[in-house]
Amino acid sequence: MITNLTGILFDGVAYGSLLFLIGVGLSITMGLMNFINLAHGAFAMAGGYIAVLALSRAGLPFAATLALAFFGTALLGGVAERLLFRRLYRAPHLDQMLFTVGFIFSSMAAATYFFGAGQQLVTMPEALQGQVRVFGVDLGIYRLFLILIVAIITILLHLMITKTRFGAQIRAAVDNQDASAGLGINVGLVFSLCFALGSGLAGLGGALGVEVLGLDPTFPMKYMVYFLLVVVVGGSGTIKGPLYASIILGICDVAGKYYVPEAGSFIIYVLMIVLLLAFPAGLGGRRA
Repeated sequence: MITNLTGILFDGVAYGSLLFLIGVGLSITMGLMNFINLAHGAFAMAGGYIAVLALSRAGLPFAATLALAFFGTALLGGVAERLLFRRLYRAPHLDQMLFTVGFIFSSMAAATYFFGAGQQLVTMPEALQGQVRVFGVDLGIYRLFLILIVAIITILLHLMITKTRFGAQIRAAVDNQDASAGLGINVGLVFSLCFALGSGLAGLGGALGVEVLGLDPTFPMKYMVYFLLVVVVGGSGTIKGPLYASIILGICDVAGKYYVPEAGSFIIYVLMIVLLLAFPAGLGGRRA
């Protein structure tokens, strides 16, 4: 019983780490830009397909594949922000939602055309395969790797937000865009860089998640609600809120599917309602 519980907690933390990695960029952009970007999962899907091409077809090393997924989707996100999304920053939220939903369906159609409708498979490096025994419990090496990577990225994000000039500009723009612009901060450039960073993190999460979440053209629609839950429950514009929300949702989702499989994902929606009633401003203290 204890072994099963430990395994569920471990898998839940690994799953939640992926949700956080993909969702934290959405949290920052929604908190900063007040832009309802339902298409965030499309960039995660793009990172997944980049990983498939680089790892399985081009034969690149795994580390190079992850770097390519991050920088490739960051570039894609930056271009999309400049050419498409920027035009809708001051549009009504309904227009933003309709546009980004259309972006999702367009990306799904493009993925189907170029890669087919089936699941994409990748072979992880031998060093990341198998299990390791920790305190009498068998833990997946790849999931341990996921948790470690996300922990490092979380620390780096925290240091960037709290210790750098760019982080100070982000915090200022989140609090008051007009005042920030009056102080000489290039809010438009901050928007673009944050959007590219969020897209890059989503792409990295998509690349890391091929083995855990799976990858097919329906990916953006399948996991869109999960990414939004991370932001809504955690609070937009923060890092710690989405981190807490991701871990809680990941553990509860894995535990629910293990103990009450017939309930499906129903448990996390109930949990979302409970958490929002208890923390209406989100776990991070900012209303999403």
